[in-house]
This record gives sequence, structure tokens and C-alpha cells, in this order.
Amino acid sequence: MQNIVEQFQERVRTTARDKRPLRIRGGGTKDWYGQRLEGDILDTRGYAGIIDYEPTELVITARCGTPLAAIEAALAERGQMLAFEPPHFGAHATLGGAIAAGLSGPRRASSGAVRDFVLGCTLLDGKGDVLRFGGQVMKNVAGYDVSRLLAGSLGTLGLLLDVSVKVLPRAPREATLVFDGVTEIDAIRRLNEWAGQPLPVSASCWHDGVLTVRLSGAHAAVDAAIRSLGGAVLPDCARFWASLREQRHAFFEGDLPLWRLSVPSTVGAIVLGSAQLIEWGGAQRWLRAPGDAATAQRIRATVSAAGGHATLLRGGDKSVGVFQPLAPAVARIHERLKAGFDPAGLFNPGRMYG
Repeated sequence: MQNIVEQFQERVRTTARDKRPLRIRGGGTKDWYGQRLEGDILDTRGYAGIIDYEPTELVITARCGTPLAAIEAALAERGQMLAFEPPHFGAHATLGGAIAAGLSGPRRASSGAVRDFVLGCTLLDGKGDVLRFGGQVMKNVAGYDVSRLLAGSLGTLGLLLDVSVKVLPRAPREATLVFDGVTEIDAIRRLNEWAGQPLPVSASCWHDGVLTVRLSGAHAAVDAAIRSLGGAVLPDCARFWASLREQRHAFFEGDLPLWRLSVPSTVGAIVLGSAQLIEWGGAQRWLRAPGDAATAQRIRATVSAAGGHATLLRGGDKSVGVFQPLAPAVARIHERLKAGFDPAGLFNPGRMYG
């Protein structure tokens, strides 16, 4: 595999001399995410494979082009999982793409986000140099923040060559409860009350008057929670949560632009006049609404007043900005980071911000 790294290095250095941008791409399942796509494709799929997996240490290290499905299959054989439940959005999703996108699934509120599980990484920067950060254990803090920084950076800081990720054991039992006739306000109230109790809630979803809650843990804990909470047990619960993670749930159908609202979980109903779906105990809310400039301004002003931010995830006019505009001080930090890792601006230019 070293020859592939050398090819990557030569490609980066040649591109820097020619002043031509590079578009880092794995399986391409998240090409729709972010701002514009620009540059010659740098395909990472040839640099694949699990480098090290130590189940007893709860850590796996793999190359960027490794299929996400292969990672999950290897973990499943040992009764383990990627606890942040990354969405695939297609059969060809890669580990590098999952880390670069920084998207977490239904379990995020109970287990943590992508960045919380990144222990270390190897990065190819804009000068063609190979840099290593972090390690394979949580207590190794050397460069740890840099490793986490790459989660959600959309490849704008460099090519993530390999990454070490903390994994967790699968719960002995899972069950899903369904509650009908629940209003949005009542759903948020219940979820926040349950969050303050010793209940094994690992995921939640409210949509169109139906509140769905997943329980994960020891058999006794899940059984006790079922008796305490009531509701109807959903038979095929794995399919439901997979549809939510991969955005195949009925809410996500149609052509109307999709907004992702991130707010404190305790915020009450956010009235924006369009259909919503609520996850993460109230902290993540999906909204179907137009993606024009006027609507974007109204949505972002409302969400900002609630202490959150809004992302235009799919569809709409991307000129309004896919991501919430940064405060000037934060924008300067972004600019300095970009200049430090990618001084020539080679990697995925404009994918996050102009």
C-alpha cells in the first residue's frame, strides 16, 4: 500500500505546482452534501483494508477507502459496532467518507458523535507530507484534538489516509416502543423527562403524532423500561431505525428541500409552518421547506434565536449557504486552519464555505 501513498503524494505535489484543485472522493455516496464540487477527482478506493483490529481494546484502524460495510461486518462478527451509526447513503460508502462527512445516526444522542470516537489518524496535507495525530487509545492526547477536527471537515484539510476509531459492544437486547397520538410538545417533554431517568433509551423519533423510542441494554434493563414506559412494541425495529438513518423513512420522500436543525434538546416546538421530524431527544429536527434566500433567512433567524443552527442538507438553492454562516472570529479560525494544512487551497475548495 505504500506505493499508493507515494502516488497520492506525487499527485498532490504536481497539483500544487499546476495550481489545480483536487476533489477527494471515495464511494461518492455523499457527493450531494455540502457546497459545490470542484477539482480533479482523487479516488481513495484503492487505498483500502483493515490495518489493525483488537476487539479486546475496542479499537479498529483502517484505511480511508475501506468500505463502511466491510468495517461493520468485521465488527459484527465480534459482537461490536460503530456506536455513532454512520449513514451509508449507498452501497459504496467508505470509512474515510463517513469520518469526513461527520454524520451520525439515531444513536448519536446516547452514545456520542463521530468525532467522539476518532482516536487517531494519518493525514496527507496540501504539501504532500504525511502527518500522524493521536493514537489508538482514549488516554493518548498527543494530537488528539487534530484527529477529532477532521471529523466533519469534508476533506477540506487534507486526505485522511487511515483512522483509528473506538468501537463499542452491541447491547444484549434491543426493543422499540411506539406511542400514538403524541403532540410535538408532549413528545419533547417526554423525551427530556426520560433523559433524566436511568432508562436505556438509545434512539428516538417523533413524526406526525407518533413517538418511537428504542431501548438498548441488558435484558433486565430493557424489560423494566418496557414495563415502565408502556407503549406498543414494534416487531421489525431494525428496519425502522435503518430507514431513519439512511433517510428512507416516508418523511424524507419527495422533492422539497431538506433542512437539518440542531438545537438544545429542551427547546420547545419550533414553528416554521412545515412538516418536521424530531430525533436525538429533541436535539435534531428535520424540516421540509423551500431553500430560497428568504426562507433560509427566516429559518436561520428562528433557529439561532433558539440557540441552534440550520443546515440546508438536500435540495434548494445552495447559494444561500448550505451551512450556517460563521461568526467572524470562528471564520478566521477556519481560515487559519485551512492555510496551515492546505496552503495552496487544493483540497475540496468551497465544499464547506467560500
